[in-house]
Order: sequence, then structure tokens, then C-alpha cells
Amino acid sequence: MGELSASDNLHELQRTGSQWNLASDTAVQTNPPIDGGRDAWLVLTSSFVLGAIVWGFPYSFGVFQEYYRRQEKFAGSHSGIAAIGTTATVCRMIHACLAMNGLTFHVQGIMYLTAPLLYVIVHRYHTHRKTIGLSGFVIMLASLIGASFAVTVSQLLVTQGMLYALGGAILYFPIFNYVDEWFVKRRGLAYGGLIAGDGAGGIVIPFAMEWILNRWGYQTALRTWAIACLLLVSPALVFLKDYPVDQNTGVVSKKIDLRFLKTKAFWVLQGGNMLQSLGYFMPSYYLPSFAVVCGWSPITGTVAVSLCNAAIVCGAMTIGWLCDRHHVAFPLIICTTGTVLAVFVLWGFSVYQPIMYIFAITYGFFAGGFPATWAGCSHPVRRVYPVETGMIIALFTAGKGVSSLISGPLGGLLASFDTWRHHVGYAYGSGFGYLIVFSGVSAAFGSLGWIGKKLGWVL
Repeated sequence: MGELSASDNLHELQRTGSQWNLASDTAVQTNPPIDGGRDAWLVLTSSFVLGAIVWGFPYSFGVFQEYYRRQEKFAGSHSGIAAIGTTATVCRMIHACLAMNGLTFHVQGIMYLTAPLLYVIVHRYHTHRKTIGLSGFVIMLASLIGASFAVTVSQLLVTQGMLYALGGAILYFPIFNYVDEWFVKRRGLAYGGLIAGDGAGGIVIPFAMEWILNRWGYQTALRTWAIACLLLVSPALVFLKDYPVDQNTGVVSKKIDLRFLKTKAFWVLQGGNMLQSLGYFMPSYYLPSFAVVCGWSPITGTVAVSLCNAAIVCGAMTIGWLCDRHHVAFPLIICTTGTVLAVFVLWGFSVYQPIMYIFAITYGFFAGGFPATWAGCSHPVRRVYPVETGMIIALFTAGKGVSSLISGPLGGLLASFDTWRHHVGYAYGSGFGYLIVFSGVSAAFGSLGWIGKKLGWVL
């Protein structure tokens, strides 16, 4: 079983104390249970829905990009259209676009990088976090409605790109605080569910947006999505409740103790996270192009990406569950081994469509489950210095963002200068051989936490 840190125990004791009148030894208030119960599961369900909404829409930008390219009013600025995607990708894994000279560019991670700052702000202004999230929701809705009236690429950049990214980040990242409050012993499972929502959004939304775009156009698509967001996010915000804390238990410090940054455990685990993330995005970016190069229908690549996203849901929940029961080194080595084998064996030998689909599912489960280890990564750090799980996850999210900023242009270079094309067998000779090898090698660095435990650095 995973051990609880001193800060977790204190967290529980503060809640327990609020259930009793110490002067009379009689119960005066019964707080809802943590790690379960109606309210806790409603908070987790709301978090899942918000993750699916915020991160799911950017998955569909590849569809929007192709649509905008076909419109006369936007046809004069292909590079500008591409920038919309790279700005909104801010919101997660959105494809790089092929520029007119054929080189693949990808700029991503801005939203990831905002995670620590937003976490600190929400921690500092704890009582206003619902208002902060609501303001992000308003900005996100305004961005969608504004984009539906856009008639130039610059207007799309500001609305569908920058404003959506800003609003989505402000809406999403305060969720970490709620999860920390309602889940202690099952915190890994809870964060796994939160990450699963991100993958769930990428299963259906791109197909729905493509259908609406082709049938009614971008204005209807954007306004329809704004209405869908309003209908889904509004009840989710209602059920995203604070955990009741008695004022007599003391005031929670608004300062964040940064001494944990001195620990070897944090930097070993963060290093593994960042190095693993360098190649993490490449399969989902390039599978559609890979499918076309192999002579298959473009829809096969889109289906593969959707299967990958569906597998993320299962992988994140499973890995999060394991983190609650074992030292984080165990789920780390499981994710790493599964991902490395999936890339080198399944993707590397994907000469038939069924193998590519199996690869997508396997990769989504193991690589997509890797971020669910972040909650478990907080335990070795907290054994040395107190730190909230949400802060660790926010910093790991930012680390993933830094890697994604490097990953985009690096992937383009690997694809452009691949000399194995037609010179080696199987998928390694498809023109994506360098990408396959790099993705597999970078995935292997996810085992640094496991190695650190063997060396005594990650306790």
C-alpha cells in the first residue's frame, strides 16, 4: 500500500477535528467523507467533464485548419492559419501543420507552462477559486463566439487561439485544488480520472466538428460548441464544491514552501518526465501522415488517434490506481516498458492497418497513462519536505510543456532529414524511422524514477 505523508495525515486530522466539539465531546458537524461518497465522486466527475471540454476541443483543430485553408477569405495566409493551431494547441496535443515549404512546425506548451502560476494564484486566493474558474469559462465562451464572427486570420489568432488558451487554462487548473481536498488515499486514482477526461475529449469531438464544418460551416460549428460548453460546464461548476473546513481548525498557509526543490527525488522524477515527454507527442502528431504514406485512407490515421485517446482513459485510471497501492517506481517502469515495446515493436512493424491500430491502443494505454504517475511522484518528495500534490503536478505539467515546445520543431527536423526511407524494412523505412526511434528512446527515460529508487535517490 502507498504510504501517506505527514502533510496528508495533518490534512485528515484537521478535517476530523472539525467534526467534534472538543469541550463537550459531542459531534456537532459531520463533514462528508473523503476518498468516496456522493460529493467526492461528483467533484471527480465534474473534473473529468471539465478536462474533456477544455482539452478536447483543440484535438479538432486539424479539422478546422483544413477547412480554413479551403475558404477564400482565409486563403491568403496559410502560415497564419497554422499559427492558430499552434496557439490553441496551447490547450494540448494539436498537430503541427505542414507549412507551404513542406517543413513541419509545431509550437506548443504555452498552456502547460501556465500551470504553476495559476496553481499559486488559486492557492493564494483560495476563497475566490470558483470565481477564478468561472472567469476562465467566460473568456473561453467569448473566444468561441468571437471566432465565429472572425473574417480574417488575425481575428482567428486572437479568438480561437490566444483567448481560448487563456480561458481554458484559467478554468482547468484550479481543479487541482479540489482534487487535493477531496482525495487523499485515492489521490492517484482521482488524478488518473482527471487525466482520463483529457483523452476522452479527443475521441468524439474532432469527428463531430468535422461533420458540422462540412455541413454548415465554421460559424455554426463554433457557436454549436459554445452552446455545448455552456450546457456541460455549467452543471460541472455547480458540483465542483469546496470541502467544508471548520474555521477553528486554523488558517491554511497561503505561502508555498519551495524547499522541496532541493530534493534529488524531485529533479530525478522531473527529469524523467521531461525527457519522456520529448517523444511523447510524436506518434499522435504523425500517425495521420504515416497512414497516408503507407497508402491507406487518411481516415485510418484519424481513427488510430481516436483509439489512442480512448486507451488513455483506461491507462490513466489504471496507472493512477496502481500509484495508490505501490511505490511510484512500479507504475513508472510499467509505463516505460509498455511504451518502449509499443513504439519499437508495434509502430516499427506497422505494415498493416490492424497493427497500427493495436499500436495506437497500446501506446495510448501506457504512454497516455504516464502523466497519472505524477500524483505518485509527490510521495517521495513529501517524505523530505511538505508540498501539495497539486503543486508537484503543476510543475510536472510545465515540464511537459517545455518538452512539447522542443518536440514540435525537433519532430519536423527528424521527419525532413530521414535517410532511411526505402533503405530499411517495415515502418522504419517509411520516412518516419527517425521519429520511431527517437520516440522509443525518449520513452525509455521514463524509467529514471525507477532507477533513482534503486540508487536510493527516490525514497
